[in-house]
Amino acid sequence: MDLKTLGQHVLTAFCATVAVAHLYLAVFPVVSELERNAWHFACFAFLAALLTPMTKGSRRTPTGQAIDAVFGAVVAIAAVHLSFAENAIYARGVKLAPVDWAAACICILGAIELTRRLTGWIIPSLIILSITYVTVWGSWVGGVFSFSGLSWETVIFRSIYGDDAMFGSIARISSTYVFLFIIFGAFLLRSGAGDFVIALARAVAGRWVGGPGIVAVIASGLTGTISGSAVANTASTGVITIPLMQRAGFKSTFAGGVEAAASTGGQLMPPIMGAGAFVMASFTQIPYEKIVAVAALPALLYFLSVAFFVRIEARRTNLPPIPSDGETLGSAFRKGGASFVFPIALLIGMLVSGFTPTYAAVFGIVAVIVSSWFTQNRMGPVAIIEALALGTRNMVMTAVLLCSVGLVVNVIATAGVGNTFSLMIAEWAGGHILVAILLVALASLILGMGLPVTAAYIVLATLSAPALAGMIADRAVIDALVQGALDPAAQAVLMLAAPERMAEFAAPMSLEAARELVGNLPLEVAGPLRDLTVPPEVTLAALLSAHMIIFWLSQDSNVTPPVALAAFTAAAIAKAPAMATGVASWKLAKGLYIVPVLFAYTPLLSGDWGAALWVFGFAVLGIYALAAGMQGCMEAKVGPVVRGLLLVAGVACVWPGATMIQMAGAVAVIGLLVMNVRGMRAAAAA
Repeated sequence: MDLKTLGQHVLTAFCATVAVAHLYLAVFPVVSELERNAWHFACFAFLAALLTPMTKGSRRTPTGQAIDAVFGAVVAIAAVHLSFAENAIYARGVKLAPVDWAAACICILGAIELTRRLTGWIIPSLIILSITYVTVWGSWVGGVFSFSGLSWETVIFRSIYGDDAMFGSIARISSTYVFLFIIFGAFLLRSGAGDFVIALARAVAGRWVGGPGIVAVIASGLTGTISGSAVANTASTGVITIPLMQRAGFKSTFAGGVEAAASTGGQLMPPIMGAGAFVMASFTQIPYEKIVAVAALPALLYFLSVAFFVRIEARRTNLPPIPSDGETLGSAFRKGGASFVFPIALLIGMLVSGFTPTYAAVFGIVAVIVSSWFTQNRMGPVAIIEALALGTRNMVMTAVLLCSVGLVVNVIATAGVGNTFSLMIAEWAGGHILVAILLVALASLILGMGLPVTAAYIVLATLSAPALAGMIADRAVIDALVQGALDPAAQAVLMLAAPERMAEFAAPMSLEAARELVGNLPLEVAGPLRDLTVPPEVTLAALLSAHMIIFWLSQDSNVTPPVALAAFTAAAIAKAPAMATGVASWKLAKGLYIVPVLFAYTPLLSGDWGAALWVFGFAVLGIYALAAGMQGCMEAKVGPVVRGLLLVAGVACVWPGATMIQMAGAVAVIGLLVMNVRGMRAAAAA
């Protein structure tokens, strides 16, 4: 065995050991949370340094590899030291000893360098700007963002030990939920579940009109339950689905756009949803199982929106169904169905039964191993070690990123930047939720040009979620004012802001007057007024809606030029122009912008399944009509007048809070579809 092969075996063994240690601590938490998070960062900092060269594209020499290994080891040792130093620091009156200073500086500088290697300069720049803001230049800034500088010792201590810092709440999410589910996904992939997903999709949709594109949608949705990464989703399923679409007659740019748009939906698909569901549960304190439950219908709505575009494009270009390749549901299941269906069913069942996600993930991994023995790809000891190592390797960037971004979030919390930014959004929006959503969408697009999706969501949620949640909850206050149903205690609070309008509070107000009044309330009045007027379940739904809006909009950087990572990955596979593929994927992913509006204005996330299904049904018709109007085709091509009618009817179907308008839109869409099908059949008969 040569030295290189030995090194690969040692690395695999180390990666597998890291995974086993995290699984053990998930079941038997024998160390403190801080120690687990610090060791988590230490392990992945070492691996990041070992696996990622200092300069991209450079060939690593043995000397360079040794330097990187020493650098990673030094950062890891510093993190481990800090995990044991907290009590001694408190005993000295929160004073850092020289060795603590050195370890903390090494950790922070290591995080900056490793995130630069893994993601580019955006996150390191944010970390540097954040730390220097609260120590140096914050006092130079005028206006609401002025901040008197803290001492370096205070900032360094909070950066390591704060609740939102490197080893705080976000690192806890990384070291538990996220890593365990990534290991679970690695076991699914190693067991052959990915091949089963492709086979299943081909058996279900392969012979439909536009079937190859719909195969891509189904496969990417199911693969999203495994990977939770749009780029990984595109790379894994795209090598099969994109050539399949090209052979069926779809243009290369369209085929790449379908795969990128569908793969982006993989991060919206429960139960994993990338790392977003776990971060969201931590931020909102809403149970993870509730988040993934209410996220199911919106995710289905998104995939239907992409499938509609595929079907319509196939009809518009007269593409015939492809011949059957002999794949059936039975043959697909026999190949690898057990190792996908049983573990996913067990996982969902445990979550619904109230088990924690960590326990559910551990038992799901065991279920993958057991069920693989009922397939053609049985997992023995070697396969198990490979899956453990694969999970650890897939986690490297996410772990370093989530721990490092805590340095930014800690400053936002310490300096109160989040509250200030939220107030600015509320002021710029003027009480209009749609304007606020557009502002968040613009910010997410700009951040997404340099930040991975999870980091963009964390930063945006910290900055803008309070404002958005407050504006959504304020609809209940506005309704109470319009109905003249504001209780006396709430009227007394409102008098503090507008005593000259006291006579108006008890009587019904016009909608515009109520919006203007509530939109101009200062924070010290708006908060107590919501507490008195808005029911707790409505407040919770508003908070979840705000975070889900931000989470969905943060996905647009995968498919929106000029930086569309999933689309560019698909373009490389399709051998198509990158920017044209990005434009196609952006067009196909319109659900990313329509569904968040439904979150804000409808009870789609309320947990009331009757109301949610009502919204879902009209939204399906509305999105189909909008896709048909944009493409100029239903089951057959339509003229300009019908296109205009479809666009109007589509908007009517998703128009919130107006049942008669929605029903009129639905009747129009169904009527136009019936007329279109009859016309197509008459033309075919003639």
